[in-house]
Amino acid sequence: MTPNLTAEAIFEITGFQPQKLDIYRQAFTHGSSGVGDYQRLEFLGDRVLGIVLASELYRRYPTAAEGELSSRLHALASGETCARIAHGLKLPALIHFGAQAIGDGGRHSDNIAADVMEAVIGALWLDLGDDAARQFIVRLWGDMIAGQVAAPKHPKAALQEWAAARKRRPPEYRILSRDGPDHAPHFRIGVSIGKLAEAEGEGSSKQAAEKAAAAALLARLTEEEKK
Repeated sequence: MTPNLTAEAIFEITGFQPQKLDIYRQAFTHGSSGVGDYQRLEFLGDRVLGIVLASELYRRYPTAAEGELSSRLHALASGETCARIAHGLKLPALIHFGAQAIGDGGRHSDNIAADVMEAVIGALWLDLGDDAARQFIVRLWGDMIAGQVAAPKHPKAALQEWAAARKRRPPEYRILSRDGPDHAPHFRIGVSIGKLAEAEGEGSSKQAAEKAAAAALLARLTEEEKK
């Protein structure tokens, strides 16, 4: 696990003095390191994040319908949002990787950053309980919960909405290639909206490549509309 992760570093991230430092060290340990990793803490943190955000939305928007609450929750709890917050806190710099994962760009992966963000929430909940976890989440997500700052929209959702708004066919994704070993695959994905336009994207997972492809196509379509 991350031997150099100090109590001071955890305090700077969370605003709370940790009682069980080993839990946080596990939260920052990637599976490639060969020791206990963050996956179980990520599972827990994802649920803690969901209930805190759902309860805050329920309280702050007393007249909102279920569909609106679900839409807001989906954006706030998305990997995109978690990754953005994780990078803002510079969490990837503290993750303990195996050598191969570092060489494969693991420290720059949004998926891993999002996982660690959720693992830190899980560790904080286990260490200091509900109130500390809630305060931490509300502090970092507060402006987005209040609607003052928009949560980042996933490129696939944005592309889907673009097509629907213009009565176009839904985006269609296809795998163009998959290379690399099982522990470090590389995908190339194509996306198209009928015969209107198409683009490609690459990534270390099918989801990441689809996201990159959707972002590329959306950027192209948006640029063409400006002309």
